Amino acid sequence: MADAIVHGTVAEGYEPVREAFAATLAEERAGHAAQLAAYVHGRRVVDLWGGPGIDGDSLTGVFSSTKGAAYLVFALLVQDGTLDLDREVRHYWPEFAAAGKEHVTLRQLVSHQAGLVGADGGFTPEELRDDRAIAERLAAQRPYWRPGAAFGYHAFVIGALIGEVVRRVTGLTLREVYEARVRAPYGIDLFMGLPEEHEDRWLSTQPMDPTPDQKRQRAAAGHGPDGLPGIAFNRNHAQAPTVLEELPNGREFRAAGPASIGGVASARGLARMYAAAVSGVEGQEALLTPDMVRRIAEIQAAGHDLVDREYKAYGLGFVVVSERYPFLGARSFGHSGAAGSLGFADPAAGLAFGYNRRRFAFPGGAAPETSVLAKVIRECAVG
Repeated sequence: MADAIVHGTVAEGYEPVREAFAATLAEERAGHAAQLAAYVHGRRVVDLWGGPGIDGDSLTGVFSSTKGAAYLVFALLVQDGTLDLDREVRHYWPEFAAAGKEHVTLRQLVSHQAGLVGADGGFTPEELRDDRAIAERLAAQRPYWRPGAAFGYHAFVIGALIGEVVRRVTGLTLREVYEARVRAPYGIDLFMGLPEEHEDRWLSTQPMDPTPDQKRQRAAAGHGPDGLPGIAFNRNHAQAPTVLEELPNGREFRAAGPASIGGVASARGLARMYAAAVSGVEGQEALLTPDMVRRIAEIQAAGHDLVDREYKAYGLGFVVVSERYPFLGARSFGHSGAAGSLGFADPAAGLAFGYNRRRFAFPGGAAPETSVLAKVIRECAVG
């Protein structure tokens, strides 16, 4: 089909990746568009795109893949010695100690164990754009479970929580630290707050196009607004915005760039960020030391996630990706986004991976095709 034409380049030895990407495009319904990029030991070896309206330079909302950028800033401050994982959050942010949270440690906070998945009554659309407003609400919020007793995905708020800690210790917003230390120096096409001058590269995110059977599955899996999943995804607010139409597709939201879900990126940007973190790119040193790379992927919480109801393993914020993709090295880490984007690093293979798609994948989160594409790329990388 015409929409499945693949554009871009692969390095010698990575030809099977082009074939696999073409196959995934061909399997999708008409109108699908996606990007795929990968680095190995700091060298870009895959740069592909296909589908109507998209090119390698296009940007879309990457939802929770933004969290990877937030966690990278957090890791840099731990690496610097600015943050101590085992200190209580109140040491950095005194107001956080309210409502039974006085003993929550930074380690528990970043690994989704604090029980602050949302706020009673939810957040207004304006609050969702403002990490400072979210942090202020959550400082007074009683946790939804005893901190440390369980874990659950802090989907819309984790960036605001660690961002407030970053602001308290540096005097800068998380976005400002990311821009100064990560995005600008390494030329990364992942923005926390899309500048006006890049709007011409923006592609709106398209809604899911489920089959009749998929529609039935989604209806059966629905959660009420007052359960933990509903609270975590802000469905407990009467004017809760839809994830698609009123988040990245709204200029105000993508300009604000909240650190949990507001990033705008390309697959190139996702892959380059993880390459910069673990290998460096184009002669620049890696952002993280080998020891910090190992610490990031140490599992802090594993088992049943109270929010997404899946088996999950968290490192220092990042999802330990090898738990989901067993062909990856044991210290692999990354994060996916609601529409189907995914970025990760596999330090054992020197691999940094980025995938982005314009239309929401079913059932949401990392798109099913990413496991196929990642496996082929890793096989090419390790020979």
